[in-house]
Amino acid sequence: MVMTQQITLGGGCFWCIEGAFKQVRGVLKAQSGYAGGSQAEPTYEQVCTGQTGHAEVVQITFDPQALTVREILEIFFALHDPTQVNRQGNDVGTQYRTSIFYQTDEQKQLAEEIIAEMERDQTWDAPVVTTVEPLEKFWPAEDYHDNYVERNPQNAYCQAVVHPKLAKFKRTFVDKLDG
Repeated sequence: MVMTQQITLGGGCFWCIEGAFKQVRGVLKAQSGYAGGSQAEPTYEQVCTGQTGHAEVVQITFDPQALTVREILEIFFALHDPTQVNRQGNDVGTQYRTSIFYQTDEQKQLAEEIIAEMERDQTWDAPVVTTVEPLEKFWPAEDYHDNYVERNPQNAYCQAVVHPKLAKFKRTFVDKLDG
């Protein structure tokens, strides 16, 4: 039996993050959802108002023998701009904040170390604003968000934002992709 771990990441619209991580070797599941807010059982429409305090996130279930937390976080930081407060590109609001919701002390420590390394190395032109928070509750998104990019390739947002991001991801992380 494979021992698994989970980590939950917010990097703007969850369709981009989910679409990328579903292709990574060692990821067993990437599920869109909501975390970090105060309202129980939030809906997409409620989260989109910015009033619930939730971030759009992807909960990643992975095999730590095949993929390390560090590798997951390196991919995560390459998929979005961790210097933007409450936004990613044209997506604006607290629901799009850059965030890591950890489930173990090791995940917290690694997240803090990587952020400190990026700051020390001046990886970005601005300070990293990614929050590192304990995961209190993950709320799965509505079913229609599952595999959204695959099921809606003609969607204007997917064509303009998601597809170019995923193409860059595939070029950058070709050695980490499944088959």
